[in-house]
Amino acid sequence: MENQTGNAVADTGEFAVAEVSGSEYGQIKINNNVIAIIAHETAKKVPGVVELQGSLADDLAGIIGKRAKDKGIRIEKENEELLTIDLTVVLEFGVKIPDICLQLQSAVKDAVEDMTGQKVYAVNVMVQGIRNMESKKSEE
Repeated sequence: MENQTGNAVADTGEFAVAEVSGSEYGQIKINNNVIAIIAHETAKKVPGVVELQGSLADDLAGIIGKRAKDKGIRIEKENEELLTIDLTVVLEFGVKIPDICLQLQSAVKDAVEDMTGQKVYAVNVMVQGIRNMESKKSEE
């Protein structure tokens, strides 16, 4: 079993989607960046999620033009058919953290599987911080 690790941009390897109808016409490949964008857009829609928070490596990559859509997201290929998605998030102060994380895991898993046909083995959520939304509004 060969793992592809790294954040979505650093991992430029592509992988085939298993058992896609119409595949007799050729191979279908989906880049990890696409998976990361699906996860990012889905995570933003979950109530209580303020932002996805990247690591120091993400911050350094931002200097050279890394897109914010895959910040805080790491895609790992478990095998030919399974993915693990790691999300690093900042949540809104006052929410029930386990409930929000469970919603986030379910929403991201469903969205990735529905849009790509790729099976998701796990969606791991790391809560990096909590932010009071009132203080954010006063800063703006």
